[in-house]
Amino acid sequence: MGSSCGRVCWKWGSPLRRLPGFSRLLSTAALAPQICVVGSGPAGFYTAQHLLKHHRLARVDIYEKLPVPFGLVRFGVAPDHPEVKNVINTFTQTAHSDRCAYYGNVTIGKDVMVKELQRAYHAVVLSYGAEDNRILGIPGENLSGVYSARAFVGWYNGLPENRDLKPDLSSETAVVLGQGNVALDVARVLLSPLDILRKTDITEGSLAAIACSKVKRVWLVGRRGPLQVAFTIKELREMINLPGTRPLLDPADFTGLGDVIKDIPRPRKRLTELMIKSAREKPGEKEAALWASATKEWGLKFQRSPLEVLPATDGKQARGIRMAVTRLEGSGESARAVPTGEVEELECGLILSSIGYRSLPLDSSIPFDPKLGIIPNSLGRVQGAPGLYCSGWVKRGPTGVIITTMNDSFDTAQSVLEDLQTGVLNLSNSKEGFKSVRSILHSRGVHPVTFSDWEKIDAAEVARGKLAGKPREKIVDPQEMLQLISH
Repeated sequence: MGSSCGRVCWKWGSPLRRLPGFSRLLSTAALAPQICVVGSGPAGFYTAQHLLKHHRLARVDIYEKLPVPFGLVRFGVAPDHPEVKNVINTFTQTAHSDRCAYYGNVTIGKDVMVKELQRAYHAVVLSYGAEDNRILGIPGENLSGVYSARAFVGWYNGLPENRDLKPDLSSETAVVLGQGNVALDVARVLLSPLDILRKTDITEGSLAAIACSKVKRVWLVGRRGPLQVAFTIKELREMINLPGTRPLLDPADFTGLGDVIKDIPRPRKRLTELMIKSAREKPGEKEAALWASATKEWGLKFQRSPLEVLPATDGKQARGIRMAVTRLEGSGESARAVPTGEVEELECGLILSSIGYRSLPLDSSIPFDPKLGIIPNSLGRVQGAPGLYCSGWVKRGPTGVIITTMNDSFDTAQSVLEDLQTGVLNLSNSKEGFKSVRSILHSRGVHPVTFSDWEKIDAAEVARGKLAGKPREKIVDPQEMLQLISH
């Protein structure tokens, strides 16, 4: 990731000290770029980390609309995956740099406009992720009992906007529309033994609701076939081995796949082999005993596309879902699901739509492609807007895991560094950075939350969690967070 030599070196191998007059200019403030990053999730922090590491004069300010940082690492990663959250330690190191500052409780596009940030900083990087979800666009989608997986995940992970969701868990059968890792997370949380969940940082309120849940069966429904599922082998294995549950996989769904998978990439091949094994093989003695005593079950339904959520007699509550049976045209990743004309109904009172997240435009001054849900860009440089950049999901769409976002963010940071080196970003114009933003926020009655403020909230959460035998008890009300730090 660049040179470790004592001088300032860049990834593409051109030490800045070779620029004419560099040593003379080094002492001047003109060579201290003021950069701001909007969003404190993985994309924001990885962008900041790369900039600070590869430009020893850059100052980076990170803005976040919530009082608390870390985005989807805090609010998206499943409670029973604490190892994935270890990246927070790296982000904390970045925030502790004397050239980095965090300002939470600031909504860009409302409290401060992007144009105002551009006047205060040499470069502005938009890394605010995907704060909406794709809709199904079918009748009955708004009935009680139908929720987006995004909102459900936010609810059990303590995202303030979802804290009052109160999902109806009184039905024995739940349907998750989608076959990605988020869909499996949701199914696993619904079916996990309480003893497992109690040791995680799942919120107190959602744990109490799940303790009273009547859900015994979860179907994960996909429009295409086994070769097109989006989840990964680790998550599938976790579901297969989930205590107290048994998988319901139909061997007929995997007929003829043995020959097909010989030539597909290894990760997809191993994933498909595990599904086939679970569907076809009789369980060993140990599994047979476990599955016989299982009180809950889950399964995969392939080649089904939702047509309509069916209302109960009161016209308000969901009682089931009508689906088109599909056939596949083409093969592999590009296979398309085409309706056959056959229709199937499935009784269920809980429907969770897990068909993807969606980014929204931050304010009207920023180019945005509503169809793709991204900011049009070239290597992170926003089209037609010099000095404006983007990274993460708002740059490429809501796909991939944290490592994907890390590489993507490093690429954007590299574009900023190149533009600093080539003079595309003019450092001779002195910029005040947060100093000028502070006065704007003050005039609008907005009180930013610093990283040391966050650390007080963090300590309070950890202390509360300790009392309950959990890693932390998340505070879900922003007002309570602000009271805690006396804002």
